[in-house]
Amino acid sequence: MSAASLHFATIAELAPRIQSGEVSPVALTEALLTRAQALNGALNAFNLIATERALAEAEAAETLIKAGRYLGPLHGIPYGVKDIFDVAGLPTTAGSRMLSSDPAAADATATRKLSDAGMIVLGKAVTVEFARGIIGINHIQGTPHNPWASVPHAPGGSSAGSGVAVGAGLVPMALGSDTGGSVRAPAGLCGTVGLKTTVGRIGRGGVFPVSWTLDSVGPLTRCVEDAALTYQAMLGPDAGDETTHGAPIDDVTVSLKSGIRGMRMAMPEDLFFDDLDPAVERAVRDTADVFRDLGADVVSIPFPEARAADPFGAIVGGAEACVIHEDRLANRADEFDSLVGPRMLGDRDISAVEYLKAYRQVMNLRRAMCATLAGIDVLIAPTTPRPAPPLAEVDVPHDQHKAISRVFSRNTRVGNLLDLCGLSLPCGFTDQGLPIGLMLQAMPFREDLILRAGYAYEQATDWHKRQPNLSWVK
Repeated sequence: MSAASLHFATIAELAPRIQSGEVSPVALTEALLTRAQALNGALNAFNLIATERALAEAEAAETLIKAGRYLGPLHGIPYGVKDIFDVAGLPTTAGSRMLSSDPAAADATATRKLSDAGMIVLGKAVTVEFARGIIGINHIQGTPHNPWASVPHAPGGSSAGSGVAVGAGLVPMALGSDTGGSVRAPAGLCGTVGLKTTVGRIGRGGVFPVSWTLDSVGPLTRCVEDAALTYQAMLGPDAGDETTHGAPIDDVTVSLKSGIRGMRMAMPEDLFFDDLDPAVERAVRDTADVFRDLGADVVSIPFPEARAADPFGAIVGGAEACVIHEDRLANRADEFDSLVGPRMLGDRDISAVEYLKAYRQVMNLRRAMCATLAGIDVLIAPTTPRPAPPLAEVDVPHDQHKAISRVFSRNTRVGNLLDLCGLSLPCGFTDQGLPIGLMLQAMPFREDLILRAGYAYEQATDWHKRQPNLSWVK
């Protein structure tokens, strides 16, 4: 494969070629490093590119593979790491100026498991400060540039750099985290695949926390099969995360390609389809015909628990973030990003009674949801109600930005509150060439269903194969 063809190759395409020796992990890493170094000045996907480390890891992978010790489909594949995950030997900044610049002493559980699978850390990806923002803005390290527009557009957050790095062909996969949409929003706005996992599926040890109730770990990739492969590698218990103890482990790759004939799918009309951009609504509703042609039964259903849960995200997530940042809010509030600090200072007004009532309501709604979704395998909805907006329209003072953020997180945050697993994948483009995200959701621990449905949709369409035109990068 030529260097140019490597840039947008998927893990599923690369793995057999690496195993056979047709593609060298060193050559692949060199090609992606060259591209990242050439484009990152304009895209700002990475705040750190680990050139020497990546090349050393690539050489080690190549040596093992040549010796007949191939570890599996992730071996020799470079990836990006959202900068809230610890990587031993690299600093974790969480997009802020307030954390130590000392290198992490150990890997996060997720990065350790990916390293054990033979993956190569290419760099740390820019995040919204402390992962507290759905639009993707960071005034401290710079906002990543959505690769689908020459004029700066919002990349989605908080895994902004991860979405841009994958969307622009800098890496085939980047780690993200999702507390209210932080994997799915950048995936939707940057034209990639993003998997929001059930809390307890992937350990959060070594990940800077946002909300212990809502945080989840997930990959951003070029295709659904790549998401399944990386998800599978990160599954399992984590001594640093009690939610993983006793969580079921299954192999989603077994059923991934088995089709969706007989699958029961539904469009939840409560909340998710309110006030949509016409292009977004048209593209997402058109997916129903694709799923029907593939043998699924698609209906519309009410989902009252979604609308009822919506107001509680700001309370649960906001209160828990204030506990995590108690000392910084008390002593260093003036050092926060101008869009993050005011949000968290306002959240300090949430009382213990408000928090506990909201938490109890969320748990009640999770139980009620089981009856509403009985007989439904997968929900179909837009990832975000709008495509990526111009950055100038959303990089506005906090009071205005807060209202915009609520619009862009509306569809995704419900999944965190109700603990649904979710998958965003491309299902179309606007007339301006901006990606439109399709969100598939299922009950907790049914990642196998959304991955299966997403894979079937990809095989019937070619939206995920489109590449951004980056000729504007000088």
